Amino acid sequence: MNFKIRHLSVDDSKLLRELNYCFGQEFDDAETYLSKPPSDEYLADILTNASFIALAALSDDRVIGGLVAYELKKFEQARSEIYIYDLAVSEAYRRQGIATALIEYLKPVAAKKNAWVIYVQADHGDEPAIALYRKLGVQENVLHFDIAP
Repeated sequence: MNFKIRHLSVDDSKLLRELNYCFGQEFDDAETYLSKPPSDEYLADILTNASFIALAALSDDRVIGGLVAYELKKFEQARSEIYIYDLAVSEAYRRQGIATALIEYLKPVAAKKNAWVIYVQADHGDEPAIALYRKLGVQENVLHFDIAP
């Protein structure tokens, strides 16, 4: 499988839209990802935000997967954490090392930001994601709570 990874920048709103579509399809969540697409101005703004990281896996210039992560600057030390918010690979391209390559690409990006850790959560029952993350890191058993604003 021939693919490349691109770190999206301000000129990549179109690719970010394609990545968003990929997430909507692969997570079977059109309501969240596709029902209210943001404006080009919004996408350009988020792509210039230094704490926003978007990586797209491309095959023949078509998005086949990617990840979105956020840098969280810490207060207790001059360092950051990187949170992988979304990661998906189109079904036809899975089991070819793309998700691993995306995370490996993220590592030097995180190091440049003085991050001490990259972390991600997986849902119970999502065995492919759990296996991937176990292969790449150390598992912590925590509880996650959503609190309405």
